[in-house]
Amino acid sequence: MTLPLQQLAGQLTFESGAFPSVVSNSASLTDLDSVCTWVKDNLADIEEQLATTGAILFRGFPVSDAESFDTFSAAFGYPSFTYKESLSNAVRINFTERVFTANEAPKDVEIFLHHEMAQTPVSPDKLFFFCKSAAESGGATPICRSDQLFLALQAELPELALEFEQKGLKYTTHMPSADNHESGQGRSWRSTLSAETVEEAETKLSHLGYSWKWGDDGSLRAITPVLPAVRTLSNGTKVFYNQLIAAYLGWHGVKEDPSVAITFGDGSKLPVSGLEKIVELAKQFTFDVPWQAGDVALIDNKMTMHGRRPFNGEQKRQVLVALAA
Repeated sequence: MTLPLQQLAGQLTFESGAFPSVVSNSASLTDLDSVCTWVKDNLADIEEQLATTGAILFRGFPVSDAESFDTFSAAFGYPSFTYKESLSNAVRINFTERVFTANEAPKDVEIFLHHEMAQTPVSPDKLFFFCKSAAESGGATPICRSDQLFLALQAELPELALEFEQKGLKYTTHMPSADNHESGQGRSWRSTLSAETVEEAETKLSHLGYSWKWGDDGSLRAITPVLPAVRTLSNGTKVFYNQLIAAYLGWHGVKEDPSVAITFGDGSKLPVSGLEKIVELAKQFTFDVPWQAGDVALIDNKMTMHGRRPFNGEQKRQVLVALAA
């Protein structure tokens, strides 16, 4: 069965096709039962399309709130990756066990391109985003093809690309003792680690291979084990799978000294000139998803980075997310 694809202004085009793919409700399905049946009947084609393009925007389907979004995303049959179980450092609010807000950072804060939870040892495979209400101005979700970015990096700076591939990365994160809603990375260590005591937190950190240090204010400084900067997909494609752009541009103090948060896996410093080149290269492979109320985007988290543009206006931008293992 062929998916009902449509065009979107400004779509990028790669050898694999348009990015993102846009699937319209051409059958004019008006109830969730019919939509869920349609998803199950077309799942093989949807997954083939996702593996090819890295992102699919579903437009015109009857998804209007957290509950209907929960039902829609559950129809795909993917195991749920809940916020509570995750090591995400973003403050979020749950609507259902599966569905929560994408980020509670203030609307003037830009969230830069990243793979969801690539700075942790455990990350989701797929992301569902649902636009409950769009911003009056701004608020797009930029998405970037990491396979294309890595090919460009190999062409421009082959030695650096090889270093990323061979050495991997270590991330240092600072977790406050209480949630900080003013930060895009303000989730407390208690919430992040699902721990009530220092002892419980240290047990989990040790199990995951972290090293750590406690601050006098009760905050936690945690350093990951060596994590990949480049992943190879099942089809042999290499993707630039990390949080380098988000960390360099958006984490406190990193622009001034990247080593406060990110180093190569052997502890050596990352070249600032290389980080600047990566930021510049990513622009040519990035598309801003122009949200409309009711839109749902399915993102392959291994292949595609995402972020959030700042936004304005009285109308509240509300984008919800569900993660899949």
